[in-house]
Amino acid sequence: MIFGHFALGLLQFVALVSTSFSMEARWNALSRMSSGVCVLIIFPLNTHQWSLLGLNLWPSQTVDRPSDELDSNKNSISRILNFFPTPVQEECLSQDKRRQGICMNTYECRIQRGKSHGPCALGFGVCCIFTTSCDQEVQNNLTYVTSPGFPNLIDGPMNCSVAVRKIDRQVNQLRIDFVHFNIGQPNARTGVCDEDIMEIRTGNRVIQMCGWNSGQHLYVDVNENDQPVKLDFRLPTSLQSRMWEMRIVQLGFEQRAPTDCLQYYQGLNGTLKTLNYLSNGRFLAGQDYLLCIRQERGMCGISYAPCTPESFRIGPRRLLNMNNTSNNVSSVENGNSTAQNMANSPGSANNTEMDIEGSGANPIDQDGLSNVVASDQERCRDRVLIPCDFEEFITPGNNEAGICNLEHCGSSLCDQSQLDQEGNCRVETWATPFRIRVAFGPGQDTGTTLEDNIGMCLLYEQLPCME
Repeated sequence: MIFGHFALGLLQFVALVSTSFSMEARWNALSRMSSGVCVLIIFPLNTHQWSLLGLNLWPSQTVDRPSDELDSNKNSISRILNFFPTPVQEECLSQDKRRQGICMNTYECRIQRGKSHGPCALGFGVCCIFTTSCDQEVQNNLTYVTSPGFPNLIDGPMNCSVAVRKIDRQVNQLRIDFVHFNIGQPNARTGVCDEDIMEIRTGNRVIQMCGWNSGQHLYVDVNENDQPVKLDFRLPTSLQSRMWEMRIVQLGFEQRAPTDCLQYYQGLNGTLKTLNYLSNGRFLAGQDYLLCIRQERGMCGISYAPCTPESFRIGPRRLLNMNNTSNNVSSVENGNSTAQNMANSPGSANNTEMDIEGSGANPIDQDGLSNVVASDQERCRDRVLIPCDFEEFITPGNNEAGICNLEHCGSSLCDQSQLDQEGNCRVETWATPFRIRVAFGPGQDTGTTLEDNIGMCLLYEQLPCME
């Protein structure tokens, strides 16, 4: 008799599980089991999770059902239980080691229009890669935006637009990594992107780029409203071959870069480059942004040095304009007729406010001595600014003001006083936070050569605190 009741109860339980009743129907069915042994089993709602070895057997995410899946009473029709295990959604590496994706089960990857690229989570999930291209939207946390037909080159005129929508209200910043980015170069004489151009539009801010920027990255703030960030490409001619692959990650407040930092680097050492840095390129005009470096634990200072002796070229060396001495000022660079003509132009002898491009190191006379002191140097139109320590303003051992080389430009990061005994350039600062301001003026033809304007490549190294 006991076994009969047990078999009857088991049969009723199987019938309840396999029938897509509403909760009310299940309760009525259970309440009518008065003639036998009844066991009330309560299933977890879709907001709970059952876990096995860290894997969620019932995912917390719910899938939007089509609007026509309703019964005659306009109640949602239950779907078959999803028995695919859901791994913790973390970044993973694709099977070919080329891209990063999100670890999730095969079912979730497919319905979110991703593609599986190898297993993850001990084989319980797949590494799901999301890609999008022109006239589409980014709607996932980690997405690759590619040129049409990537990795094939584009050799014809076209316009391309991609919208990036926030996946959550907590998102307030995007990180854009330029895995590959090669479109038309700027004007070689002015640095203006007057043909190919990409614009990043977010709120009232517009960032313009062109040229070669593979390996670079940007942090872009997202508005609190639901307006998307727009990526607009305008490629007007068929004279260039282009391609791009950008990795876009949406960041919450705890992951964001500091305010106003367009680029943000982490680590004890690394490399900083201006946009479109190439040995035969030209830095972009009209740029004003911050390169920021996270201060690591136990580090209180930072040093900067050129990547190579030729990797700092922001205009030619500066000519100095001293009252009644312009005829004695000569260019360090042989044949720099443009700058020489500017110094000898009418009215320049008494003009102490003349703003010309260039500098870095003081002009040196035939005896190897600096012609003038740093306070007589002219300001540069295009420059980078490195914060100075407070102590640099007072020269040790006397009460006279010291020299703070805040601005750096021209053909050398360092002036003669900052070179070591071997002639190497190294700029140290203990001012925090660690950041460099890039301030390139509007495009203007200064008559200088392309080699004078390739931009900047610096190696940085954080320095430990002094006890």
